[in-house]
Amino acid sequence: MLTIDLLRHGALCGGTRYRGRCDDALTDEGRAAMDAVWHAVADSVERIITSPLKRCRIPATDWAKAARIPLRIDPRLEELHYGEWEGKTMAEIAATHGAMLQQWRRDPSGMAPPGGEAMENFYQRLSDFWRQLLEKERGHVLIVGHSGVNRTLLAIALETSLATSRRMHLPYACWSRLRLRDGEVQLLFHNRRPQSPTTACLAPPGA
Repeated sequence: MLTIDLLRHGALCGGTRYRGRCDDALTDEGRAAMDAVWHAVADSVERIITSPLKRCRIPATDWAKAARIPLRIDPRLEELHYGEWEGKTMAEIAATHGAMLQQWRRDPSGMAPPGGEAMENFYQRLSDFWRQLLEKERGHVLIVGHSGVNRTLLAIALETSLATSRRMHLPYACWSRLRLRDGEVQLLFHNRRPQSPTTACLAPPGA
């Protein structure tokens, strides 16, 4: 049996924007929200797999070191590269690519941000990651990633469309759990966060 916890990073310095590969630091509240989830799972997680971006990697490294469990930094878990949209707010993007942004938020299938990574490539690298995870891992694994990464992993795991996945709410420090048993993946819960006033901040997809 394999239990998979998906954790999105917490709130970031600089406010809400499409960051992609922009590697802004966590706010104190953002780190505290992630730590609250870690404390809820620390006794059972056996290994951690994280995005190399520091908003995921730094807390994941700290937790693995404290718990003395294996850590893997996997480049396939990097957020989508947003090209010309990197570091911009939704309002700034809408001013120059309004219609494209609307379509992207409805269904990004077959699209790519101007100068950015194609959704097809993003989906493929995450599909490869997911397939290998199910083949090789057992026990309890924590994956620390991003809005776009975790949303796409949920779509792959649940065999649903990217358009449907856009309707999933993934706030900062969003915590979801899946389980592989007898060849079937089940979603046990989604968007569960330990009760804390520091976890109330929300952000659009892409941070």
